[in-house]
Amino acid sequence: MMLLLQQPAVRDATVLTRLPDAFRRHDTDNAWAIANRGGVSVESFLEGPVWADGHLWVTDVPYGRVFRVSMRGDWELIATFDGEPNGMKRMADGSFLITDYRNGLMRLDATTGVVTPFLERRNSERFRGVNDLTFDSAGNLYFTDQGQSGMHDPTGRVYRLSPGGKLDVLIDNAPSPNGLVLSPDEKVLYVAMTRGNCVWRVPLQPDGSVSKVGQFFTSYGPSGPDGLAMRADGFLLVANPGLGYVWVLNHRAEPVEVIRTPIGASLTNLCFGGAEGKTLLMTESTTGAILSAEMSVGGAPVHAGRGA
Repeated sequence: MMLLLQQPAVRDATVLTRLPDAFRRHDTDNAWAIANRGGVSVESFLEGPVWADGHLWVTDVPYGRVFRVSMRGDWELIATFDGEPNGMKRMADGSFLITDYRNGLMRLDATTGVVTPFLERRNSERFRGVNDLTFDSAGNLYFTDQGQSGMHDPTGRVYRLSPGGKLDVLIDNAPSPNGLVLSPDEKVLYVAMTRGNCVWRVPLQPDGSVSKVGQFFTSYGPSGPDGLAMRADGFLLVANPGLGYVWVLNHRAEPVEVIRTPIGASLTNLCFGGAEGKTLLMTESTTGAILSAEMSVGGAPVHAGRGA
């Protein structure tokens, strides 16, 4: 007898706030937009959501900006610099570490708005284009180097940087590595492969190596998984821009819920926040919107980096 999978529950997210008109740009010669959006003029492209100090912090990739957003919908421009910031995470000293496609890893002083280099090169060689990052409880930093890799050129990389500065390549054959997150027990690293339209499962061995890397989840559509988040119960949340979805996956990678964006067409990234840590906050990048959805289970602990 064939068993049928239960259909996932489907619901729409709520638009919490949108980037104010005063911050929207209308440049027609932006290099990032030319390369990544077919030359179409973009007003913004929000990414890298981080919940910190009772606010949501987000990056704006094409215009090198970082914003702080209140739950009331107030926007504050914290930093503008010559870069293309994407992923972002909090450091233990209150600063933020940013994966910048143009410059490598950059550090933001949240008080002054000054952005300085953290790790620009590996053995004097530039990265292809770093994308996203996450820390473990020991202070190790995992980050993706996506560049323009894809199914035609599966040479994207996943790195681990120890608190002591040792940099290891964990994966070097990835078709567009993007968002990444650890399982609650930190034994597995999940990595979104945007142009491979899937999520890889990367077991982390006690000696620091990886083994038996496999494909955990397969999506579909014009643009595959982007940002990832982990629930406290081990369920994996996957932002899927091409569909405008967040997949909520159980331990067998079965979708148990789909959260849809009610506007736009590029739901890029997500994190947990709010007073109780159960509010899912998402970036919808084509409209410059922040979406929200209340969840029954909050996010797994997000560790801060120790710096170097």
